[in-house]
Amino acid sequence: MHLEELSVEYIHHGLLAKDFSATELVEALLKYIEDRDAEYGAFLHVMADDSLKTAREVDLNIARGDDLPMLAGVPIALKDNIVVAQHPTTAGSRILEHYQGAYDATVVKRLKASRAVLMGKTNMDEFAMGSSGENSAFFPTKNPHDTTRVPGGSSSGSAVAVALGDVVCALGSETGGSVRQPASFCGLVGLKPTYGAVSRYGLIAMASSLDQIAPLGRTTMDVAHAFEGISGFDTLDGTTAREYTFRAEAVKKFSLESLRGLTIGIPKEYFTDGIAQETRTEVDAAIALLKSFHIAFREISLPHTEYALACYYIIMPAEVSSNLARFDGIRFGARKGGATLLDVYETTRGEGFGREATRRILLGNYVLSAGYYDAYYLKAQKVRALIAEDFARAFRDVDMILTPATPTPAFKFGEKTQDPVAMYLSDIFTVPVNLAGLPAITFPTRALNNPPGNDGLPVGVQLIGKHFDEATLLGVSRFYEEAVRVNKSG
Repeated sequence: MHLEELSVEYIHHGLLAKDFSATELVEALLKYIEDRDAEYGAFLHVMADDSLKTAREVDLNIARGDDLPMLAGVPIALKDNIVVAQHPTTAGSRILEHYQGAYDATVVKRLKASRAVLMGKTNMDEFAMGSSGENSAFFPTKNPHDTTRVPGGSSSGSAVAVALGDVVCALGSETGGSVRQPASFCGLVGLKPTYGAVSRYGLIAMASSLDQIAPLGRTTMDVAHAFEGISGFDTLDGTTAREYTFRAEAVKKFSLESLRGLTIGIPKEYFTDGIAQETRTEVDAAIALLKSFHIAFREISLPHTEYALACYYIIMPAEVSSNLARFDGIRFGARKGGATLLDVYETTRGEGFGREATRRILLGNYVLSAGYYDAYYLKAQKVRALIAEDFARAFRDVDMILTPATPTPAFKFGEKTQDPVAMYLSDIFTVPVNLAGLPAITFPTRALNNPPGNDGLPVGVQLIGKHFDEATLLGVSRFYEEAVRVNKSG
């Protein structure tokens, strides 16, 4: 087994053919994690006993000739804001350092039902607040392509675990690009599903109207299989769509003829002077490759894009301040002592929350306070509606929209920590998608063998789709992936 090259389908067929056992695979990966994770910091908690137990059950299923779901025996990691019963769930924060999950999140239940092997909980920016992986309360996660650089955030550990080959797929969470941005920085495929396609039950909330659980993988089909495994209506989450069903087989059925009927929009507002030249060069090369499929391209306008980041950094902190109010040492969180109840609150929250979480709680309370609600929060919600209308208008003429995933490749540790605005600008191409509730996919361009100026770092391209049209996004990504492979080998 070449551990770095494992895929969902390779494992499925290998297990059925008895080329290897699920137990052998999991034991090899646990050793892999043990030997290397101290250097990269991808995991906060490894579920070794549970993963081996599941692997042995899968081996028993195979020996009995039972039907084997596609994800059975497939090693998957979970971001540490997704609750797993009887296992730590810290959300990357000291305030939840000793919290043990009391139940399984819906996505965890579904993965367990498919007999996927849950390898562990991955590192993250505290409460999913960050774009770099530097805001974990425990230790930073390092980019496997260059350990002096960040892996992106907030799903930093999930991205690095996949990129290293510790697992085949991982789940992260998306509030403003927290899967797509680390996927771009680490050379992975990251899918942000339509809001309502995946249950949020059991996800520790950051900003409830924006949050979405999302899969990462090394290949498009790995992501498609993981997405099929977790998506669908859930009675425990009233925001999930009743009528939506996704099947990975739809991605395989996506044909070259399907591509020739597509039109991709290029928003003029996204291709600005702020994009690094190496990123622009790679994205232009990716566009040229997509044009070779006879896909039509058209320039479009999303005029309210310039307000998206400001809008997001009003709405998101407002929801953060509400959601994180429960972590007070009384209802949730590690309680600190004090002479009065107020002392307990102040000490618990003062010591339990890190700098970025504190900043966003304070900002959220400010924009929701008397005298500022109408001036900031209400206005931001109106702008959010205009951003969604821009996308709806554009999708009358195009099938999807292409943008860079991030303005630059992965930046160095410490480069933006002293300038929060510069850090927030890392999400400038991703946050509008969350505000509009749309699906989007990031995949590595890999269009040039040696992109000038980026030191061999991955560059991602983003495709934004219509509501619940994940199959088309994944279909285009799969064809692109195959074209790159053929070009490189030929």
